[in-house]
Amino acid sequence: MEGYITDVEGIRVGQISDPEGLTGCTVLLFDDRYLGGVHIPGIAAGSRSFDTFRSIAGRIDGILLAGGSAYGLDATGGVMKFLEERGKGFRVGVTTVPAVPTCIIFDLGFGSAQARPDQAMAYRACEEAKRGPVSEGSVGVGTGATVGKLHGIARAMKGGVGTASLDTCYGRVGALAVVNAFGECLDYATGERIAGMRDSPTGTQIVDLVEEMEAQAMRGPYGFEGLNTTLAVVATEVALSKPELHRLAFLSQGAFVRTTRPAHSLFDGDTIISVSTERRSMEVDLNTLGVFAERALGEAITRAVKKAQGRGGLPAYGDLRR
Repeated sequence: MEGYITDVEGIRVGQISDPEGLTGCTVLLFDDRYLGGVHIPGIAAGSRSFDTFRSIAGRIDGILLAGGSAYGLDATGGVMKFLEERGKGFRVGVTTVPAVPTCIIFDLGFGSAQARPDQAMAYRACEEAKRGPVSEGSVGVGTGATVGKLHGIARAMKGGVGTASLDTCYGRVGALAVVNAFGECLDYATGERIAGMRDSPTGTQIVDLVEEMEAQAMRGPYGFEGLNTTLAVVATEVALSKPELHRLAFLSQGAFVRTTRPAHSLFDGDTIISVSTERRSMEVDLNTLGVFAERALGEAITRAVKKAQGRGGLPAYGDLRR
């Protein structure tokens, strides 16, 4: 599968990375105010402006995915400033108020704990937002993403950002994901283990994480450092209602189950946002559209891991395949 979420007409993506502090942010901007839905299977999610998803009529102007844990939520102001300057958002007479749902990953335990995406960084990401190819791997919000942290960051591997799209009977369906999972990652298509916890801080072998969790449970509680989260956006060109968009986000979570193990752990704040650009008005079988969304998201997660680059002393998928 090839393509990017920007193949869905009406979506642009911009990313800014801090290669020294090992954090960053990724923004999705829209040509119009679109309806969105959400599904949050993780219990450690950090978010801002998610009330818009609860409103039947609420529409969104963009989405921000940021590192920096809860500190990264402040970066939303940079996206709002960029959009307000261009007259985007809900009109309130004297100005506009953009709706920019934001969710974050925990990357403070990797790189500098004092390096967090701020409003200036998010504003620059908006300036970079464009259609066409999207950079993948250890960029944007994926700069500080890691996976396989049962025994801390020292034995982990790099995660990252990935995106994909496919052409369907309902038009283009796209997805973008940042993988920062507690557990290990599997290839969506083949089930191959592609990233996770290594056998030692200098090791090149990926350990079966579930077997190690079982063994550790017999030894006693393990010391876990930090929090995690895999974030995803799925997009369709078909006009859907708000309840249908919530269900589409729910249906696409099968991609998490097939690519992360354990999926939705108690340490993960997994979140899936769905968006309709409303370019097509047609009868839709939501189950079928959900299958397409899962496929696109599964490929996006796989690409996020396979295209990651080694950073901060941690290897990536490509490093262990040499």
